[in-house]
Amino acid sequence: MIKLITSDIDGTLVHDGRNDINPEIYDVILKLRSKGIQFAAASGRQWASIESIFEPVKEKVFYLSDNGAYVGCHGRNLFLNPIKRQTVLDMITDVRKREDLELMVSGPNVVYLETKDKEFIDWLVNGYKFRVSVVPDLTQVNSEFIKISVYRKADVELHTKSLQEKYKDRLKITIAGNMWMDCMKPGINKGQAVKLLQEGLGIKPEETMAFGDQLNDVEMLKQAYYSFAVGNARKEVKAAARFQTDTNQNDGVIKILKLLL
Repeated sequence: MIKLITSDIDGTLVHDGRNDINPEIYDVILKLRSKGIQFAAASGRQWASIESIFEPVKEKVFYLSDNGAYVGCHGRNLFLNPIKRQTVLDMITDVRKREDLELMVSGPNVVYLETKDKEFIDWLVNGYKFRVSVVPDLTQVNSEFIKISVYRKADVELHTKSLQEKYKDRLKITIAGNMWMDCMKPGINKGQAVKLLQEGLGIKPEETMAFGDQLNDVEMLKQAYYSFAVGNARKEVKAAARFQTDTNQNDGVIKILKLLL
C-alpha cells in the first residue's frame, strides 16, 4: 500500500518559475490524506514559495525545500542542514568574478541577494513567491545558510563547469533545470530528505511514490519503489525511474494520483 507521495514542483507539477498549478491537485491531496497517504512537495524552492503554491492545503503538505536542506510543514522546521560559512563566503567571492552569473544565498526563511537586476528580483518575488532580502554585501549577512544558488538565463550547467569542479568536495552540487545550479551541504539532497521523512513516519521505500524531471530529483526517485519520470524529464531522470507518466503540461502527476485513488 502506498503511504507517502513526494513530488518535485518546477517542470513536474508546474512550468519552471511559475505558480499556476492545476487546482485539481488540492482535492486530490485531501482525498489521499483521507486514505492515510501523506503528500510531500520536494523542491529547490524556499519553503515559503512551496506554501504559496499549496495555500489551500498548506497544513496538509510536508515541505522538502531547498533540495532537502529544509524539511518541515506549515512554517515549522523539522530538520535543517546548514553549509559551512567559509564555503559560502568562498563561493560568493568566485561568483562575483563572473558577469554572466547571479547568486542567491538561502537562509532558513529568507533568500539573500546583492544583485541590482530589478527584473531578476521581481521574478523571484512575484514569480517564485520567495521571501527576498536585497543586501549590499552577502558576506555581511548574519544568518545560517542552507543553499547557494547560481543563476544564469540559459545553459547554467555548461557555464558553471569550473565552479562544479572546484567545489565538488565541499558541496553537494546539482543542476535544477536550465537556469539554476544549486549547492547544499555535502550529503544533502531530496532523497536524503525523503529518507528522513520515511523514518519519521515509519514508511518504507516500497510504500513510497515519487515524481521528478531534473537531475536534482534522481536521489528522491531512488528512495521510492514507485518512481515516475514525467514525460518532459531529462533522459538521465527517465533512466533512473521505474515508470513514466505524461508531461507536466498534461498533468502527468495528477493522472497517476487519480488512478491511485
